[in-house]
Amino acid sequence: MNTSTKYIPVALLLLVVAATAYWFGTQHSSNVQTATSKTGERKVLYYRNPMGLADTSPVPKKDSMGMDYVAVYEGEEQSTASLNISIDKVQKLGVKSEATALRELNGSLRVTGRIEIDERRTYTIAPKFEGWVERLHVNTTGQLVAKGQALFDVYSPELVSAQHEQTLAAQGLVAMKDADEESKKSMQRLADATATRLKYWDVSGAKLNGNRITYHAKESGIVLEKKAVQGMRFMPGEVLYQIADLSSVWVVAEVPEQDIAQLQLGSTAQIKVDAYPERMFDGKVDFIYPTLNSATRTVQVRMQVANPQTLLKPAMFANATIAVGKGNKVLAVPTSAVIDSGTRQVVLVSLAEGRFEPRTVSLGNRSNDYVEVLNGIAEGEQVVTSANFLIDSESNLKAALGSMSEAPTKLQPTQKTVGHQAHGVLEAINDDGSVSITHQPIKSLGWPGMTMDFALANTALVSGIKPGSKIDFEIVERGKDEWVITKLSSTTQEASHAQHHH
Repeated sequence: MNTSTKYIPVALLLLVVAATAYWFGTQHSSNVQTATSKTGERKVLYYRNPMGLADTSPVPKKDSMGMDYVAVYEGEEQSTASLNISIDKVQKLGVKSEATALRELNGSLRVTGRIEIDERRTYTIAPKFEGWVERLHVNTTGQLVAKGQALFDVYSPELVSAQHEQTLAAQGLVAMKDADEESKKSMQRLADATATRLKYWDVSGAKLNGNRITYHAKESGIVLEKKAVQGMRFMPGEVLYQIADLSSVWVVAEVPEQDIAQLQLGSTAQIKVDAYPERMFDGKVDFIYPTLNSATRTVQVRMQVANPQTLLKPAMFANATIAVGKGNKVLAVPTSAVIDSGTRQVVLVSLAEGRFEPRTVSLGNRSNDYVEVLNGIAEGEQVVTSANFLIDSESNLKAALGSMSEAPTKLQPTQKTVGHQAHGVLEAINDDGSVSITHQPIKSLGWPGMTMDFALANTALVSGIKPGSKIDFEIVERGKDEWVITKLSSTTQEASHAQHHH
């Protein structure tokens, strides 16, 4: 047999083995990818140095101090401003969240004001001729008068003369009914001139009673001012009475500048005054003044209020609740979700369980429980509504908010690990392996004294140390705003040992 033919089966066998191995390899890779997609496990990109150095590893490892490298998952490399809080602590603090949604912000605006007279319902009595007050029929301020009621009698030589001329002219027209047309026209002109003069004096409806003319109330109302005194002489245009109809009054309120855009003409209002705490008066916004008070930064708003029993008195203080809202739906979040730092407003978005991201937002109109968000967040995102855990994580929040204004930077190889010495009291050893410490001010970091949670480089650091013990410790920044305790000792135990030794 030819030797070359002997090697053909062997070559074929090797080829079959290689193909089989390749098939099994591709099937295994496919199965692994399928299993990963089914389980939904996050993909680890790399492991970063726990002390913040520019050293990464594709596999888990420890540094020279025995600290585990920190896993960086897919998608986390962009979220440099996120906050990570242990799930145990989130549950312990009762953190709640709510989805942003489109809502109608129909709320109310509470303002203070005062009761004022409706200027359209006031009038004065000021005769247009000279005369004397002969008699007063209404002689007290505050007296209620009805339309057509007699107010006072006056005597005026000019008025009496004009009244006599009018009477004579009327009698002359009757007497000259058979006279020629020219005579009738002359008498008619005299009568018209007299009537016109009385009309200008605004006494055309008054009747001559002897030598006196009686003035009557034009409308019903309250006498706000009475200057007329029996027997006094008055000059043309002098005010003798001021009368106001108080069956409807104004409430003029001061509205802060930032709230004025919420108001609309016709908005309903509920009015309360201290004199009648059990009563509620209905009103309606009928005018928004066009000027702003530069001293108080407020705009006056006028409300019309029915007052048929005259319970509301001018100059009373009033509290008004005005209904606000335009009826259209806007993107809104609960007011409790907004953290107002004074210079900007922030909400915490829940990205995943135990992971939150602060977002700077622009706010619009408000209701009692919700506030409009103009930008910074999308519909359906979950926002934290009970953020009381931020008190304990104040330093982490400030650091995360500060990083929002900075462009993400890569770790520099020249970065050095710096330890900061601190003193405090060990409050608790948490279930997740961290410790809660109330520390004194740390001058090297510019931190005030506060209670914080710290991670431990090694859990053995707190071995034998009980909560409540005074401690000295050293912290280093392992990552961006991530602080780890590398040294910890109990000053209480050291003092006890020193005393015992002595």
